[in-house]
Parts: sequence; structure tokens; C-alpha cells
Amino acid sequence: MLVVAALGGNALLRRGEPLTAEAQRANVKIAADSLAEIVRAGHRLVITHGNGPQVGLLALQGAAYKPEEAYPLDVLGAETEGMIGYIIEQELENALEHDRPVATLLTQVLVDKDDPAFKKPTKFVGPVYEKEEAETKAEAAGWHIARDGDKWRRVVPSPRPLEIPDVRVLQLLLEQDVVVICAGGGGIPILRRDDGSMIGVEAVIDKDAASALLARQLGADALLLLTDVDAIYRDFGKDTATPIRELSLDEARDLDLPAGSMGPKMAAAGNFAESGGVSGIGRLEDALAILERRAGTSVV
Repeated sequence: MLVVAALGGNALLRRGEPLTAEAQRANVKIAADSLAEIVRAGHRLVITHGNGPQVGLLALQGAAYKPEEAYPLDVLGAETEGMIGYIIEQELENALEHDRPVATLLTQVLVDKDDPAFKKPTKFVGPVYEKEEAETKAEAAGWHIARDGDKWRRVVPSPRPLEIPDVRVLQLLLEQDVVVICAGGGGIPILRRDDGSMIGVEAVIDKDAASALLARQLGADALLLLTDVDAIYRDFGKDTATPIRELSLDEARDLDLPAGSMGPKMAAAGNFAESGGVSGIGRLEDALAILERRAGTSVV
């Protein structure tokens, strides 16, 4: 089977951990060991990942140096794709004992310049702050901010992904049995100009939505949305909470899930399942078991 596995933010950095290369590598090693099981089971694999904290850190570093020369979000997205992709690539090669080629591809993703998201930023990037500190930084830098749990973070536009032009390159790599890491952070957001040329745009695309689009364009058999929760739960957080092992499309769409966490994952799972594949949501450590429908929540 061809499997697209989307790594949640916890695969790179757990809440409260320092945003250091050492902390990220330690987490990626755990992810690589789990993903290697999928490859050893005989499946072809494409990996996507988040980049919110990393983009935010680079933006802060740029603003602290020369604010008037800070790089736009599309360039920062490309930087983090290379940085995170390098760590995943290396740790996965180690986990596979270098018996399978692994490659990272910087991936452009087309969005619509008239997408309403540009007028209503909602995508979290960067570290979390106390409200007062967030308000101070927002006023100084012209940010939009929003509550994230009991903290506050910067929010940026998150337009809907429409097309992945680089899918042709991905297909060439897959034909050569390469494990591909791509569409990091939802990919690099670009616009198509009137003359047909492309240009980057200040935005961050939802990683799960881009992963579902990627899986559809590649004709994948399965989409895995890997996080730190073992399954989707009914009555999550209550004494009556129970894991849901399988959902139809209609059942998935009827669930009321938080917009900032499981909501986008379920939307992406349903979007891909509608194309005929199987989507799985669950813990990163259970990746192969989710694929084999022995763990997690399946949307069919």
C-alpha cells in the first residue's frame, strides 16, 4: 500500500519542551522508529509534518535582528521544511539501517488569493505566551493573537490548499522506492499569477488538510494522522469517555470536535476517505497498528 503519514506537532516537540535541536531530534527518533515499522511491513511511505513552533521561532529571530528585513512566512516555511526534513530523514535512515533511500522535497502548495482566510487569521504559529506578553509582542510586530488553551499565540492566515504542483516529482521518487518527506508545515503557500507564474504568499497551510490533498493527488491507499491521543473519543474529558474505533463519513461529519485540535484532523480524514481510501487517527507509536486497523480510529 501507499501510505501518507502526517506527524502531529508532538512528533517534533512536546508542549513545554525547549525548542532546541536536541529536543526535536529526541522526539523525531521516536517517530522514525515507529514509521520504520510501516516500511518494513512492505508499504511505500510518504511523510508530512507540522512546523508551527519552528516558523514562529525563525520569525522572532528575524524580528529581533532587523525587523524591516524579516523574511516572509513562505520563505520561513521553506527553511523549516529543510531543517525538520533533514532531522526526520537522518533518523529514519538510521532506523531503517540505511537499506532504503529517503529524501526530503521542498513542496509548494497552491492557494487562492481570494480565500477568506486572508481576512481572518486562525492558524497558530510560534511559542505560547501569557496574555500580557502576547499583547505586547502583537502591538510591536503587528500580529494577530488568539487563545491557545490557557496561553496565547500568534495566528496567521490559513488558506485552503488547492493543488500540489510538485506531485509529479513525488511520483518519480516513489517509482524508485524512495521514502519521501514532503509538504512540511502544510507546504510552501504560493499563488498563481495572471501570466501563469507562481509567487509565494504570507500564510501557513493546515498540515492535515494539505496531507489529505497530497494523499488524494498521489492516489494513496491510506492516510494516517498521528498525534498524542490514542483515538477519537465520544465524551472526551468526561467519565463517560469511550474510544471510537470506526466511523463512516456521515458519522465523522456529525462529530463535534474542537477546531483547534481534532476538528481539522477529522475533516482531513473525512476528505480523504471520501476518495475511497482509509483514514486513521491515533498515537504516533501505534502507526502500523492504526494502518492495520488494530488501534486508533478509522474513517471509511
